[in-house]
Amino acid sequence: MTRPPHPLPRLYRWRTNILQAPLLFLVTALCGSCALLASLFDRRGRLQHRIARIWGRLCVACSFSSIHLRGAEHLGVNPVAVYAANHTSYMDTPVIFASLPFQFRILARKELWQWPFIGWYLNRSGQIPIDVANPRATLSSLGAGVKALRGGMPLFVFPEGARTPDGQLQDFLAGAAYLAIRAQVPIVPIALSGVYDLLPIHTRHFYPGKLSVTVGEPIPTHGLHMRQAEELTIQLRTQIELLAAGATPPTSTSNPESQNFSLSS
Repeated sequence: MTRPPHPLPRLYRWRTNILQAPLLFLVTALCGSCALLASLFDRRGRLQHRIARIWGRLCVACSFSSIHLRGAEHLGVNPVAVYAANHTSYMDTPVIFASLPFQFRILARKELWQWPFIGWYLNRSGQIPIDVANPRATLSSLGAGVKALRGGMPLFVFPEGARTPDGQLQDFLAGAAYLAIRAQVPIVPIALSGVYDLLPIHTRHFYPGKLSVTVGEPIPTHGLHMRQAEELTIQLRTQIELLAAGATPPTSTSNPESQNFSLSS
């Protein structure tokens, strides 16, 4: 994908300010309100998650972009797993909700819980806040994540802990590996491409394009010990880096299948 010009042409800025941003806020408010109402009787979170998936697809549609999902055959191979992706943009979360076809919980920075509607949904739907600046709080959050995994709920994590400032893959925190090893479940690498260009960290305006979600083969953790968390973290980062570059990771043993679906407006 061609990187967006800086500054963006007026057309993109005006279109975002006048049309796309108001639509995005409206979609978030409506879906957030519906999810809050559903939480009153939807204790298992299934309906809330369906609403979140609709929200994700509508958010991508509001951005005038489309998603190409690769490696769909790796999704759901294991009933429970830790799914981990690079963190490129505020649009990563809608893209993930729009792409993963099953219920899951996310570990996300606690600051998101302060946002209207989004924070309310995160709190009521059982998502797990993580405070990377507080080691004790982080350990408690990871414990809650392990409990969710052992209870049969897949988890999604951004191992970088924050959005990339320049589009390049950052160092990974060991949280995803910790969760997978403690729960003895596979960890599934996912590479997001094009989402950084859609809405980089330094702008509030959309630069629409084709977004790619590439799912790699699950990395098994059966028999691994916590002292191997750093090694697993390095392996995970390497897999995601290869997927983002369009290369086939060394562990791949099958031909990748692709699935296309358009969310263009």
